[in-house]
Amino acid sequence: MALNYKGVDDMPDATARALVRLLPWTSADGKPCFLVGEGTGYVARIADRMEAEQLSSAADLIDEACQVLDARTWTPGELHLLAVELTASLADVRRVAESRGGRLAALLDDAPDDADDADGEGPRLPAEAFG
Repeated sequence: MALNYKGVDDMPDATARALVRLLPWTSADGKPCFLVGEGTGYVARIADRMEAEQLSSAADLIDEACQVLDARTWTPGELHLLAVELTASLADVRRVAESRGGRLAALLDDAPDDADDADGEGPRLPAEAFG
């Protein structure tokens, strides 16, 4: 069930918050839309495909921006169009990040405490892992 819900962050149960997903589109009046559920249904799959397309489009736009700027032959109109497209793409990518980050944070809030993580810094990798 997709819905507009103003108080998702106010939900007391972290597990319930993890089941609320910010969708990659807004309602007709510009309000955020959310999906409540396990995230395996039809609307979730549409949202997954739309997010993947938004991220792919952002990557393509970055490549195009690099080409336009490297050529140094752009007109003010081309720069304006590029800025408009980059702004729209950045808004889409930010929404995807907020959606995924919100679900991840809710899952982490609900995770059991780990005795190995007593210092609060999380897992550590050995220096060799970084080359």
